[in-house]
This record gives sequence, structure tokens and C-alpha cells, in this order.
Amino acid sequence: IKTSFIKDHDFRIMIGDHGCQKPYSASIFNISAMSFGALSGNAIKALNTGAKKGNFAQDTGEGSISKYHHYGGDLIWEIGSGYFGCRDSKGQFNEENFSEMSSHQQVKMIEIKLSQGAKPGHGGILPAKKVTTEIAVARGIEAYQDCISPANHSSFESPEGLIEFIKNLKQLSGGKPVGIKLCIGKPQDWLAIVKAMLKNSTAPDFIVIDGAEGGTGAAPLEFIDHVGMPMKEALHLVHNSLIGTGLRDRIKIGCAGKIISAFDICLAQALGADWCNSARGFMFSLGCIQSLSCHTDQCPTGVATQDPLRQQGLIVKDKAERVYHYHQNTLVALKELMEAAGLSHPCEITKENIHLKKDGKLSLLSDLYPEIEANNILNSNFKNLPAWFEACWRAADEKTF
Repeated sequence: IKTSFIKDHDFRIMIGDHGCQKPYSASIFNISAMSFGALSGNAIKALNTGAKKGNFAQDTGEGSISKYHHYGGDLIWEIGSGYFGCRDSKGQFNEENFSEMSSHQQVKMIEIKLSQGAKPGHGGILPAKKVTTEIAVARGIEAYQDCISPANHSSFESPEGLIEFIKNLKQLSGGKPVGIKLCIGKPQDWLAIVKAMLKNSTAPDFIVIDGAEGGTGAAPLEFIDHVGMPMKEALHLVHNSLIGTGLRDRIKIGCAGKIISAFDICLAQALGADWCNSARGFMFSLGCIQSLSCHTDQCPTGVATQDPLRQQGLIVKDKAERVYHYHQNTLVALKELMEAAGLSHPCEITKENIHLKKDGKLSLLSDLYPEIEANNILNSNFKNLPAWFEACWRAADEKTF
């Protein structure tokens, strides 16, 4: 039996290490975006307590930072179109409120949500009966009224506007890493953002790809089944487009989309991800049984409800330990996979390390998802890109989505 040669399974990467004043050393496996409001206070508390013990991060979701997030775990503060936690009385972005919230020691990064895999381009609503006083305080809204997340942002209308918004948040946050999250729909819109980065010589510190595999019991069925690009294809597109424009070394890539196991992380890393987020896996660690009753406030396990009686079924001390152990054991399994492959870190995984079966044939991942050379797109060389890519690139306009 081969002796273990990787000393530590706490694999980490540095995000914001290109000119960022406060870069963040992140675990390569973190909790994906789930808001207080969608999840119960006990669920959020258990996740944050587990994240603290395991030294990994919790994405707040767009519901902002509540008192249940303040248990020592690192936070990735997600800002959606509702600007919860940093909005004025009319629902517009407020710089003063943002500066105050982003200065919290637990907040390590800021993530601008453009869209999510569960319901890309749809927006959302938290029903009035679930908008408790605690949720209203966290989000900066009125209690017991429908809480609307618009389908689009009001602070910018174009890719160039998005880049300016990113620059502003970097300054207002005191130099913390700022990135974007999106589920890609129309590739041309993503490429327009890339062109805006090139034109303005400014880029986000990170990009999180949310695959269409993402789900929630509160999403419309048609969106769950048919809207958005799957994670593998979206990750490949983003990775290659950044390589081809010379931007890849400046930007870290995270991804989410039914990532549960160590091998899921391996596959994502081989396709170009620097780290992975999981919602589903950590929900299971909390006790979720996928009853699809998230929108009813009658979650039987106390995970996705604001009902005080139902929340009692989620024992924070017990579930925080499960959150911690799920993270630890997944990374231990990843370490063992790395050792079996003769690698010392997941960043060393390449497409040549993985075979996939497609259409009944076994193929190397590199044959299914070929990689382009640096600066190829800038040199008008579209080899190893899909046939439609060149047309989308030429049509993409940094001034409009």
C-alpha cells in the first residue's frame, strides 16, 4: 500500500492576489450561496459554526448578513439585485451602508450576483409570511411584506457599467476581493463582459460559475429543467475565453452545480475551476431530505423554515459538527485521489487525468473539452472553440447586454 505523501488536506488558494489590498486565502471547498430567509436561523448558525471550525467560507446568499452569520466563520457577502444590507429606502444601492457592512472582519470577499443556476434571469420573491422581523432587519426592508429580488440590477445597465460598479465596490470595501457570480445563458453577454474588462483594463478578482444544475424547491419547474448553461460547458467557456484574452492569470474561477463529492471537485478543477462551492452537499449535512417544501414554510427538518417550532428540529451543535465533518471528509477523500494520481495539489489536475464516457465511447476530458492557447482570441485565432464562438465574439458589445 502506497504511503500517504500529502501532509495536509486543507487545500487553499489565494484570491485577489493581483493588486488587491486584502487578498483572501480560501479553502478550495466552500458553502454555496444560501440566504437567511430561505434558510432558517438555526441552519445559518450551524453552517457558520461549522465553517469556523473547518476554516472555510460561507456564501451569505443575497439575503445579506444576519445575526446568525456572526459565529466566526468566514463570509463571502453576496450582493444581488435587491441590494439587501446595502440599500436605501427605495431599494437602490447605498454606498454608506455597503462600506459599513463590508468592513466587518468576517467578510472576506464581495460577490455581485448577476444570476443564479436555480432560476437564471428570473428574480425571486420571499413571501410576506416568511419575512419576519429578523429577516427584515438583516435585509433592510419592512417586515411581513413580500420581499422582491428584481431580475436585473439598477446600479448598472451594461458590461462597462458592471466593471465600474466592481471598481467602486473594491474602493468602498477597503480593497477586499470583489467578483461576480452568474449562470450563463447567452454566451454573447458573457463575452461582452470580457470585452469590457479588456477595454477598461479592470477585472473582477474572481468569477463564480453557477451551473443550471443548481436547484431550489422554490424555483419554477421550467427554469429548473431548461434554462441556463450546464456547469461543465459554462466553466469550459469562461476558462477558455479568459485564456484566449490573456486574463486568466488575473482572475480566479469558482463554480457550483451539484458538486457533492471529491471527484466532483476533481472534475471541476480539471475543467479550469480554482475552487468549488456546494449548497446541496451542505444542505444534506444539515438534514435536508429534499421534500421540496422550501416555499411553504413547512420544511419538516427545520432547514428551510421560519417557523420557530419546526426550527427546533435542527439542533445547531449537532448539525455544525456534521457540516464540519462533511467538509473535512470530502477533502480527505480528495487528498487520497490526488495521492492515487501522483499529484500533490488539486491545482495540478489536468484534463488528461480524467476519462469520461460520452455517447458510449470513453474519451479523455481534453478531447471533449479542448483548451486554447494564451491570447488566441486576441489574435483572432478561434481554434478549439465551438463553431458559434467567433460569431458571438464579434457580435459582443461592451456597451450593452
